[in-house]
This record gives sequence, C-alpha cells and structure tokens, in this order.
Amino acid sequence: MKIDVCFSPALYPFYQNNEAVVVVVDIFRATTTICAALVNGARKIIPVASTDEAREYKSKGYLVGAERNVKRCDFADFGNSPFDYTPDHVAGKEIVFTTTNGTQAIQAASSAHALVIGAFVNLTSVVQFCTEEKRDVVILCSGWNNKFNLEDSIFAGALIEQLLESKFEIVSDAAIAAWLLWKQSKHHPLHVLEKSEHYQRLKSNEILDQINFCLSIDLVMGLPILKEGALVLI
Repeated sequence: MKIDVCFSPALYPFYQNNEAVVVVVDIFRATTTICAALVNGARKIIPVASTDEAREYKSKGYLVGAERNVKRCDFADFGNSPFDYTPDHVAGKEIVFTTTNGTQAIQAASSAHALVIGAFVNLTSVVQFCTEEKRDVVILCSGWNNKFNLEDSIFAGALIEQLLESKFEIVSDAAIAAWLLWKQSKHHPLHVLEKSEHYQRLKSNEILDQINFCLSIDLVMGLPILKEGALVLI
C-alpha cells in the first residue's frame, strides 16, 4: 500500500487515484472545525465550494458556516472556528459549510473511493481507517489559495509516520518531504508554525486561541467521511 502527498488542490489532477483513500487536511481550520462540529452532534455537514452556493442554502433555511480569508461571511450563522459549533447550536442539525481552502479540496477529491477528513484532533481515527481499508492513501493538503502551507504538510508527515508502522510505503518526493518536515518539528510544532503565513493571519485577526486546539492530538474520536455529498461521522 502506497502513501502519497499532494500539497495543493491545484496539483490534485496529477495525484488523482480514484481507487485510493483520500485524506483531506486543513489544520487551520476547516478539517479541525468539521471534526468538532460532527463530534458535537451535527447530523451532517454539506460542503460547498462557493459562497453563492452557501447563500442559496441559507435562503432555503439551512444553517450555514461560511468563511473567507479567515473571517466569517456576513450572511453566515457560523464561521470557521471549532469553537463556533457547540452542542447547543449544532446537535441534530444539517450544516452547509464553505471555507477559503478546505471545501475546495473536498470538492476536488470527491470522486475518490473514500474521502475522509483528517486533523490532529482525530489522527488516530484516520490511521485506523486507512489501515483497515488496505488501499493506497493520498493525503490532500488544502494549502492556502492553491499554494503550499506549512501546517497541513506537517500533519501529512505525522500521518505518514504512523502509517509506516503498518504495511505502507512512501512513493514520492512530496511524501518524503512531509515526513522529514514532521520529524524535524514534531517536538515543537507550535514553535515552527509561529513563523508560518497562516499563523500570522490568525494572529492579525486575534484568533490565536484556536491554535492549541488545532494542534492537539486525538481530542475527538471519530472520522468524518463523505457520503452522498455530505460529511457524516463514523
């Protein structure tokens, strides 16, 4: 079984493998937020790529989480913070969700054999699923506006490290790079990420309180998976 890493949704056509498990990653913050919302009781999350689609759902009465460039959209009920999706607001509800990067990555890989949501907060659940499926794995980093970012790539390396303990093998320079990046940073990820572009964006918007949550391993047990166009928890 092979592991590959795609550092940007724009590159995904070169990595596409419809027989693989695709793990979509957006550590700061979409995939972390999706995990939090579903664990807190949301029935399903419907990912959409554009704010126009989200507005249309909103007009039909849906709850909507929408974010662009770190900030909540003015028409939305929620933004892209895991702290927005508390049980009293989301339990039993369907939520439409769009973000700057993460939901575009989900759309790009929606034809995969299985598409699951990966984050530090559910790392063990991701590892267990990939191991049980016994298929190739493509880790799709959401990046930032189709560019490489540090936090998703570090997570990819963390996932690779654990999958290598099973019968997986690295097949590309991208996967080697992610793995080496994690090996260099795993004892002090926050120290490394303080230098990153997205950390600075969050800092300038005064939302650094979410960083520690996003970097915490196995805060939740559960795996969001794409089923019939919606993310549900398994």
